[in-house]
Amino acid sequence: MVIVAICDDETKIGVELEHALIDIFGKQNIKYEIDVFFTAAELYSKMEAGAHYDLIFLDICFGGTEMNGIEVGRLIREVRHNDTVSIVYMSWWGSQHAMELFDIRPLKLLEKPLGNEEIEQVISTYLRIAELGSKEFVYTKGRNIIKVRLKDILYLESNKKKLILYLVDGRTEEFYGALKTAYHEQLKRQDFLFIHVSYVVSYDVVCTMKYKELILTNGTILPISSHRRREVKEAYHAIAKRRRA
Repeated sequence: MVIVAICDDETKIGVELEHALIDIFGKQNIKYEIDVFFTAAELYSKMEAGAHYDLIFLDICFGGTEMNGIEVGRLIREVRHNDTVSIVYMSWWGSQHAMELFDIRPLKLLEKPLGNEEIEQVISTYLRIAELGSKEFVYTKGRNIIKVRLKDILYLESNKKKLILYLVDGRTEEFYGALKTAYHEQLKRQDFLFIHVSYVVSYDVVCTMKYKELILTNGTILPISSHRRREVKEAYHAIAKRRRA
């Protein structure tokens, strides 16, 4: 089941996008629900009331003094701390807003008018990421084999012979293991970044990448090793580029 929100003050665009999504999901035999909103405030109010969305198509500019799409995107990420919903921005002048959207980490920025091929590519990218979100990291603690969803992981820290697993809900788990082994055997191919001899971080929780450090969505600051800075930067941009494709 994919739960989608469309938010655009241009009725025609909202209706056309809804019909395109119905057609795409129908062809792929994917169950779906679609809610359509005409103001960003209405969308955010629904989310505050507890509505959950997997994918949001969000206009950037709304008329008058309306809350705009960038503002509601920041509220979703920074106030609600929702880093799992995929946001696709739409605009007639999309390229002008690219830098403003960086910290919101959108799945895609589409320029209007929207083409069916573009929409299909977005759904294909979303489904690939959603599949990643259902995958698991497996580790052994004592005699127990434990599985944790990759999307629930912030980062791993190496402390002597132990690994500390930091989770998005604030919990930590400790177990014996080698960070290098965990990275190369399970996490490298799942968009994690080996930033330091002591840290492996999920790309999805990186809010800001600086020259010497990363700032995560929960405010944690982690150092990037001097000899890894170029490699981390290249890996980060490679993931971003692939996900925008």
